[in-house]
Amino acid sequence: MSTIAELLVESLAEHGVSSVWGVVGDALNPVTDAIRREDRIEWIGVRHEEAGAFAAGAQAAISGRLGVCMGTVGPGAIHLLNGLYDAAKSRVPVLAICGQVPREEIGSDYFQEVNNDVLFSDVAVFSATVSTPEQAPGLIEQAVNTALAERGVAVLSIPGDVGGLDVPKDTPVPRFLEPASNTVPDAAELQKVAAVLNAADKVTLLVGIGAREALAEVQQLASTLAAPAVLTLKAKERFEEYLPQEVGQSGLIGNHATKVAFDGCDVLFLVGTDFPYRDFLPTGKTVVQLDLRGDHIGRRVTADHGLVGHAQPTLAQLLPLLEQKTDTGHLDKARASYAAWRKRQQQFTDPAFDRKPKGLLRRKVDNPDARIRPELLAAAVDRHAADDALFTTDTGMSTVWLSRFVRMRGDRRLVGSYNLGSMANAMPQALGMSALDRNRQVVAFCGDGGLSMLLGDLITAVSYELPVKLVVFNNGRLGMVKLEMEQVGLPEYGTELANPNFAEVAKAIGLTGFRVEQPGEVEGAVEQALKTPGPVLIDVLTNADEISVPPAPTVQQTWGFAIAKTKEFVESRE
Repeated sequence: MSTIAELLVESLAEHGVSSVWGVVGDALNPVTDAIRREDRIEWIGVRHEEAGAFAAGAQAAISGRLGVCMGTVGPGAIHLLNGLYDAAKSRVPVLAICGQVPREEIGSDYFQEVNNDVLFSDVAVFSATVSTPEQAPGLIEQAVNTALAERGVAVLSIPGDVGGLDVPKDTPVPRFLEPASNTVPDAAELQKVAAVLNAADKVTLLVGIGAREALAEVQQLASTLAAPAVLTLKAKERFEEYLPQEVGQSGLIGNHATKVAFDGCDVLFLVGTDFPYRDFLPTGKTVVQLDLRGDHIGRRVTADHGLVGHAQPTLAQLLPLLEQKTDTGHLDKARASYAAWRKRQQQFTDPAFDRKPKGLLRRKVDNPDARIRPELLAAAVDRHAADDALFTTDTGMSTVWLSRFVRMRGDRRLVGSYNLGSMANAMPQALGMSALDRNRQVVAFCGDGGLSMLLGDLITAVSYELPVKLVVFNNGRLGMVKLEMEQVGLPEYGTELANPNFAEVAKAIGLTGFRVEQPGEVEGAVEQALKTPGPVLIDVLTNADEISVPPAPTVQQTWGFAIAKTKEFVESRE
């Protein structure tokens, strides 16, 4: 005879779930007790449920399998929401197991009671409350299968008097389905798209993470069409090092070569991406879009031709219909722009840059305190990190520096809050990835604002021996917000942070901590930090005024930045 809690935990273990994240408490005590007795699943108790939801989502993103987190009655469930929204917007499967008040008290405004069905209605693809042992197996199967099929969040609520109830004798353990992976469009649609691509003089690709399993096909597609390939941030991990036609990222983190590629094409082919920044997409082009989700077709830019299907089998059927293009002028122009931009960026990775003639002039404008340039730090991490390292970044300027200076070579992977854009995601996502394989290097690019928001879960890294390497870009600012203000002509306000010495905080908690204050110290400190066993935090004092220019800054942005800098200077002098 099994209880509902035991049935749930056994089904997750059979599916391959290796860890569950959360905070123990009342209604979910039967579930945590079942985990205690299940050797295949590790319970990881976080200090804040939000961290647990981020960790579970990161595990789902890296593994492609189900991530699981828990939050008990009321406040515990509420705390999961931000991490669950991140999973939902990133399209990764996560099961949230939530406590609920006893059945007889539901609807009575009982202590800690919240309406979970309403609470999770916007974030979940499935939400239900288990009320009886007889319905438990079916609801468990529905919840997990929906999360896997829809690649979203499923919520199972378990009242405090339900988890320990016995299920009927001989109840089978729920089994979960594997989603299909070979959906392809109709042959007639492929013929139409092939005709459009064959007739075009210049084609540009915008490649997203939805094409991850189609590397060989995208390589052949770009070669056949002589097409430059703009990559979304999430597509770095698969295509950056192995797609010769790539020209980097667009958007605020991007470079001018992507504008050259977009503006110069006749046909824009979106492959497995829901790139949201429509202001950076070209107008007046013929647009072809391939996506697994039909509701993504045309929602960012009008699609003249839509293909609904998985990228790998769809491109495999499209490629034989395409004609080889021999004019590489469009591709060569974009690649030349990209190479020149990358060369210019490399000057900032020199520890002696601010002492050289060009650097001395620039330092007066954007680095008056002679702090460490974040480009230098990011490039050092790139050199010393393992070729199979797992990376994550906090939302903001740390993402910019990783995008520009860390190459996703070898088997490196990248996860971040790149759709929700939350603060405080990097450290808990790193914890989640590290728990999957404690022998694999995990590197988090942490903003000082993001790290301090969930600082308590540094303790989780120590308690569960998760050997994450946390690189803190400590500029004493909410850096991206500062930049946003300056671009519209506002002086920064409310962005300054009174930070502690994060290295000393880390040491007090039990991590190894390094503090870096001079450019010449960066290389050695990064190398040592990444080689040190166990969880490590490296606190690097970086320049708060570093300028990050988008691919094609507008006159308004440039003028606004100049005005803002003038106001900041005047106010600082008063």
